[in-house]
Amino acid sequence: MKIWIGLGNPGAEYAHTRHNAGFEVIDRLARQWNIPVDRARCHGLVGEGRVNGERVALVKPQTFMNLSGDCVADVLRWYKAEPRDVMIFSDDIDLPLGTVRVRPFGGAGTHNGWRDILLKTGSDRFPRVRVGVGGKPPAWDLADWVLSRYAPEDQKTMDAAFDKAAEAAMCFAEHGIEEAMNQFNRK
Repeated sequence: MKIWIGLGNPGAEYAHTRHNAGFEVIDRLARQWNIPVDRARCHGLVGEGRVNGERVALVKPQTFMNLSGDCVADVLRWYKAEPRDVMIFSDDIDLPLGTVRVRPFGGAGTHNGWRDILLKTGSDRFPRVRVGVGGKPPAWDLADWVLSRYAPEDQKTMDAAFDKAAEAAMCFAEHGIEEAMNQFNRK
């Protein structure tokens, strides 16, 4: 079984903000695979289905970003999964707008959602796809920046990045993390 978790904040007021990059990727996968993500489970919304004969789960935590670890830890227990079976999608302010980076594991960096996941699961061994949302402008507060929406001229770049991150999920499922990194970390 493979599990994809997209980080974000629940509620319409946070839809399509920088912090909800993970939700954007899960929404694309849900449409592509025709898997509704609408069942309340494990502090999140979950959809289950089969992709290329393999059982999959798509998850959108409903805990707010800084408590993402509650959902991820519950998902691991519910599905009796290991971190290596999960791919997590998140925003990253340290990557240029629209950049996609696939990694086999890593630390939290400046991301509070990741910090909570590492704390509550006791592991940093989650394959991950980080989607660059660009660094905050000097005059902005960080919280205001990650909760802001993209400028209209940047939306096309971000839509392509979300599509690319979804493609990386399929590559991970079919060929593993090394191949996903080889294909999607190219400049």
